[in-house]
Amino acid sequence: MLLCLALALISALVYVFLILGIMKAGEMAPEGEVPTFFYIVPASYVIGGLLILLKKRRLWIAGAVLNIIPIVVFYAAYAGKPDVMLSAPGLIAKTSQILLEIGLIYLILTFKRNSIEKT
Repeated sequence: MLLCLALALISALVYVFLILGIMKAGEMAPEGEVPTFFYIVPASYVIGGLLILLKKRRLWIAGAVLNIIPIVVFYAAYAGKPDVMLSAPGLIAKTSQILLEIGLIYLILTFKRNSIEKT
Protein backbone atom coordinates (compact mmCIF):
# COMPACT_ATOMS: atom_id res chain seq x y z
CA MET A 1 0.00 0.00 0.00
CA LEU A 2 2.78 2.42 0.83
CA LEU A 3 4.44 1.72 -2.51
CA CYS A 4 1.16 2.58 -4.28
CA LEU A 5 0.92 5.78 -2.25
CA ALA A 6 4.50 6.70 -3.18
CA LEU A 7 3.80 6.04 -6.87
CA ALA A 8 0.67 8.21 -6.74
CA LEU A 9 2.65 11.03 -5.11
CA ILE A 10 5.43 10.75 -7.71
CA SER A 11 2.82 11.08 -10.46
CA ALA A 12 1.34 14.13 -8.76
CA LEU A 13 4.77 15.69 -8.30
CA VAL A 14 5.63 15.35 -12.01
CA TYR A 15 2.43 17.21 -12.94
CA VAL A 16 3.19 19.92 -10.38
CA PHE A 17 6.71 20.29 -11.83
CA LEU A 18 5.20 20.62 -15.30
CA ILE A 19 2.77 23.29 -14.09
CA LEU A 20 5.55 25.24 -12.39
CA GLY A 21 7.82 24.94 -15.42
CA ILE A 22 10.49 23.03 -13.51
CA MET A 23 10.19 20.16 -15.99
CA LYS A 24 9.42 20.41 -19.69
CA ALA A 25 7.90 17.77 -21.93
CA GLY A 26 8.83 18.73 -25.47
CA GLU A 27 6.25 20.65 -27.45
CA MET A 28 3.33 19.63 -25.24
CA ALA A 29 1.44 22.92 -25.54
CA PRO A 30 2.03 26.45 -26.82
CA GLU A 31 4.71 28.28 -24.83
CA GLY A 32 3.59 29.10 -21.31
CA GLU A 33 0.34 27.12 -21.56
CA VAL A 34 -0.36 24.02 -19.52
CA PRO A 35 -3.31 21.76 -20.39
CA THR A 36 -6.22 22.40 -18.02
CA PHE A 37 -6.42 18.83 -16.78
CA PHE A 38 -2.88 19.21 -15.41
CA TYR A 39 -4.38 21.16 -12.52
CA ILE A 40 -6.86 18.41 -11.68
CA VAL A 41 -4.61 15.39 -12.08
CA PRO A 42 -2.07 16.11 -9.28
CA ALA A 43 -4.80 16.75 -6.73
CA SER A 44 -6.53 13.56 -7.82
CA TYR A 45 -3.35 11.53 -7.38
CA VAL A 46 -2.71 12.96 -3.90
CA ILE A 47 -6.28 12.32 -2.76
CA GLY A 48 -6.42 8.91 -4.44
CA GLY A 49 -3.06 7.95 -2.98
CA LEU A 50 -4.23 8.79 0.51
CA LEU A 51 -7.48 6.88 -0.03
CA ILE A 52 -5.40 3.75 -0.71
CA LEU A 53 -4.48 3.76 2.98
CA LEU A 54 -8.14 3.27 4.00
CA LYS A 55 -7.87 -0.39 2.92
CA LYS A 56 -11.20 -0.37 1.11
CA ARG A 57 -11.31 -2.68 -1.88
CA ARG A 58 -14.03 -0.58 -3.55
CA LEU A 59 -11.77 2.47 -3.43
CA TRP A 60 -8.88 0.50 -4.93
CA ILE A 61 -11.14 -0.64 -7.77
CA ALA A 62 -12.32 2.93 -8.38
CA GLY A 63 -8.71 4.14 -8.26
CA ALA A 64 -7.60 1.50 -10.75
CA VAL A 65 -10.38 2.49 -13.15
CA LEU A 66 -9.71 6.22 -12.76
CA ASN A 67 -5.94 5.77 -13.06
CA ILE A 68 -6.41 4.48 -16.59
CA ILE A 69 -7.85 7.84 -17.76
CA PRO A 70 -4.66 9.98 -17.66
CA ILE A 71 -2.66 7.12 -19.17
CA VAL A 72 -5.04 6.73 -22.11
CA VAL A 73 -5.42 10.51 -22.56
CA PHE A 74 -1.65 10.93 -22.65
CA TYR A 75 -1.12 8.24 -25.26
CA ALA A 76 -4.09 9.42 -27.35
CA ALA A 77 -3.08 13.08 -27.22
CA TYR A 78 0.66 12.72 -27.74
CA ALA A 79 1.01 9.52 -29.78
CA GLY A 80 2.51 11.45 -32.70
CA LYS A 81 4.85 13.53 -30.56
CA PRO A 82 7.90 11.49 -29.54
CA ASP A 83 9.46 14.58 -27.93
CA VAL A 84 6.62 14.48 -25.37
CA MET A 85 6.25 10.69 -25.16
CA LEU A 86 9.96 10.14 -24.52
CA SER A 87 10.54 13.20 -22.33
CA ALA A 88 11.62 12.73 -18.72
CA PRO A 89 8.26 13.90 -17.29
CA GLY A 90 6.35 11.70 -19.73
CA LEU A 91 8.39 8.61 -18.93
CA ILE A 92 8.47 9.20 -15.17
CA ALA A 93 4.74 9.95 -14.87
CA LYS A 94 3.61 7.10 -17.10
CA THR A 95 5.97 4.59 -15.51
CA SER A 96 4.74 5.50 -12.04
CA GLN A 97 1.10 5.43 -13.20
CA ILE A 98 1.49 2.03 -14.84
CA LEU A 99 3.25 0.63 -11.77
CA LEU A 100 0.50 2.15 -9.62
CA GLU A 101 -2.08 0.37 -11.79
CA ILE A 102 -0.24 -2.93 -11.31
CA GLY A 103 -0.02 -2.28 -7.56
CA LEU A 104 -3.73 -1.51 -7.29
CA ILE A 105 -4.63 -4.65 -9.21
CA TYR A 106 -2.37 -6.64 -6.89
CA LEU A 107 -4.04 -5.10 -3.82
CA ILE A 108 -7.49 -5.82 -5.22
CA LEU A 109 -6.69 -9.44 -5.97
CA THR A 110 -4.80 -10.22 -2.77
CA PHE A 111 -7.30 -8.40 -0.55
CA LYS A 112 -10.06 -10.69 -1.70
CA ARG A 113 -7.87 -13.73 -1.23
CA ASN A 114 -6.76 -12.61 2.26
CA SER A 115 -10.33 -11.90 3.38
CA ILE A 116 -11.41 -15.38 2.22
CA GLU A 117 -8.52 -17.03 4.06
CA LYS A 118 -9.46 -15.29 7.34
CA THR A 119 -13.03 -16.66 7.28
